[in-house]
Amino acid sequence: MKLSQGVEWGMHCAVLLAVADDRAPVPRDALARHYGLSETNLAKHLQALARSGVLQATPGPQGGYRLARPAQEITMLDVLEAVEGRARPFVCQEIRQRGAGALPAEKCTRPCAIHAMMDDADEAWRTSLRAVTVADMAARLTPATRAHIRRELPHP
Repeated sequence: MKLSQGVEWGMHCAVLLAVADDRAPVPRDALARHYGLSETNLAKHLQALARSGVLQATPGPQGGYRLARPAQEITMLDVLEAVEGRARPFVCQEIRQRGAGALPAEKCTRPCAIHAMMDDADEAWRTSLRAVTVADMAARLTPATRAHIRRELPHP
């Protein structure tokens, strides 16, 4: 499975905002500069995160982004789905009903073994991401990394 770069960007920004939780909203340009990203491209992902309720956007000259909920209430799955959507990556085409070896439709009333296995794998992956919060990821940062983030962010 291949995910867009926006997933990485969104996850890093959410963790950074968790570290900066007690500060004023962090401007979009500061987030882009911090990670060396295109502000225009990052803006699309930040907007998606705000629309989904992961981030809160504050407009105006003192505006920016902050987490919309406490970091311990936002899962990494929330961030992923905000950027990528909720669609399952595997879409069964029912090829067992095509070609020379086609099975009749009445023999295909349940998902095939491949479809079932892919659904199980997807659910395991989502369960894993659902079990990790933005706060958990922020806690994995070294104290030096957290201090670096706080030094580099704009001060109110």
